[in-house]
Amino acid sequence: MANFYLELDDTLQSFICQQKIFFTASAPVEGRINLSPKGMDTFRCLDRKTVAYLDLTGSGNETAAHLLENGRMTVMFCSFSEKPLILRLYGHGRVVRPRDEEWQELHARFHPLPGERQIIVLDVESAQTSCGFAVPVYELKEERQMLVEWTMKKGEEGLEEYRKTKNQTSIDGLPTHLCES
Repeated sequence: MANFYLELDDTLQSFICQQKIFFTASAPVEGRINLSPKGMDTFRCLDRKTVAYLDLTGSGNETAAHLLENGRMTVMFCSFSEKPLILRLYGHGRVVRPRDEEWQELHARFHPLPGERQIIVLDVESAQTSCGFAVPVYELKEERQMLVEWTMKKGEEGLEEYRKTKNQTSIDGLPTHLCES
């Protein structure tokens, strides 16, 4: 039931655009595997072999630390509608921060959101679909606004301080280089 693809055709890109949640997975060479759910309107297909998501300030910064160490990353989309499908994107990722040269060009692809921290770009080496027959059918009730509200309450100075204290290293002690100039 699984099919592999070397690039994201129009059908796969359309499926991605319809999803309201995605999951990212990364791991250091030694240490904990990180699996994170992501939402809001933060994911973009840049072309048939490249995707990116706008990463917002959060409690950790595991993905950035892992990508800096080894680049390995998987992104998974899972249909919760009547038509089941799971799509995994395998590849190597990199972190683009506001101070980086390509930030402006990439950032223009997204709607601005409070708390923008970095953009994660994944060069897709392969994609895999599988059935998803055992995944339940769910309906989206609403997008949570808690992260936006938390971000707005903190303000830019508060976010800067938060990132300095909470987002500089992974839980396994790997550096993220988030706040370097």
